[in-house]
Amino acid sequence: MKSYIKIIGPPIAKTIKALEKVAVDMPEVCIMSVPIEATLGTPYTDTGVGLNDAISINRYFSADMPEERCDKIISKSGESLGENDFYFEWFKEPTMEDINMLIEKVDKAVAETGASYMITTK
Repeated sequence: MKSYIKIIGPPIAKTIKALEKVAVDMPEVCIMSVPIEATLGTPYTDTGVGLNDAISINRYFSADMPEERCDKIISKSGESLGENDFYFEWFKEPTMEDINMLIEKVDKAVAETGASYMITTK
């Protein structure tokens, strides 16, 4: 099951980053893919080879997640956005309490960007 977010009005990129931060604190969900640099690592090592995935993903999210969470935060189901801008994929069937908790966190994150949004869970 996924909760799809349609962002209304700018700033869309800033709002997507805010939604990614919501996901970091919600171990019940994973999210759509992030920019390729986050999963491939960055060529800042002496050898020119990218860093491992957990380090790169933590750097991208500006977080300190355990490696297990890094492996699970990005959805393996592929992108299926349709007309939406973002989604949270649930690891288990969410209860109404789970969905309401997500909505509260998204409300706060999106309000801080000045954008509006619509959410659909299906």
